[in-house]
Amino acid sequence: MARPLRCRRIGKQPVYRSFVPEDAEASDTVYLTVDEYEAFRLLDDEGLNQEACAERMNISRTTVTAIYESARHKIAGALVNGKRILITGGRCEYEPVDPPEGLIKKGSRQMRIAVAYEDGKVFQHFGHTEKFKLYDVEDGKIKAEQIVDSDGNGHGALAGFLKAADVDALICGGIGKGAQMALEEAGIDLFGGVQGSADEAAAAYAEGRLVYDPDVRCNHHDHEHHHGGECGSHDCKDHHCGH
Repeated sequence: MARPLRCRRIGKQPVYRSFVPEDAEASDTVYLTVDEYEAFRLLDDEGLNQEACAERMNISRTTVTAIYESARHKIAGALVNGKRILITGGRCEYEPVDPPEGLIKKGSRQMRIAVAYEDGKVFQHFGHTEKFKLYDVEDGKIKAEQIVDSDGNGHGALAGFLKAADVDALICGGIGKGAQMALEEAGIDLFGGVQGSADEAAAAYAEGRLVYDPDVRCNHHDHEHHHGGECGSHDCKDHHCGH
C-alpha cells in the first residue's frame, strides 16, 4: 500500500495570489501551488537552508528540494515567457490563526455569515476591510450579531482570519481573484458584488433571497470595482448555502 502524502505546513498564506505582466498580454497561466510558494518564500525570502525549511514545513529535505525546484521552474518560465502566475492549491495545512478577541461562540446548528462592514453598509473593497459584522443564522433567522476588527489583516490573510472566526460565508462588494482563491481553500462560500445595508444583506441571505454577482472582480491597478448595477445575475437560493 502506498504511503499517504504528508500535508505541507504553511506558516504564512500568500497575501498576493495573482501576478500578471503589465507590458504583455498574458496568454498562458502558470499555477504555483501554495506549498511551492511556501518553500520558495522560506528559502529565498527568509534565507533558510533546506533543513530548516523542511522542519518548518514538516516534510523531508528531499521533498523540499523537489517542491523548490518545481517552483523555480514555474516562476522562471513565467518571467521569461510573459505568463500569468496564480498561486492556489497544494496539499497543505495552515498554521492556526487566533480568533478575534471576545468572539462569541456560535451554536452547533448555526451558520455564521461575515459581512465586510463600514458605517452600516457592505464595504466595497474586501482587501481593505477593517471590520466585519458577523451574523449567526439558524432556521432562516438571524439569532446573534457582533462586530469584529480585522486587526490589520489584508487581502489573502483575511481568509485565515475569517476561518479562525468560524465563518461559513462571506458577503462583500469587490474582491480580487487571489482573495477568492484563499476563501475557497478555507472552505468559505463567497457572495460578492453586494451593495447597501449590511443588515439587509444578511437578512436576505438568511431567507435565501440575497442577490449577488458570482463573477465579481476587483481590479487593483485602476481601482475600478466591476460589480456596479448588474449584480442581479444570481440569487442566494441557487447557491448551496447549507442552512
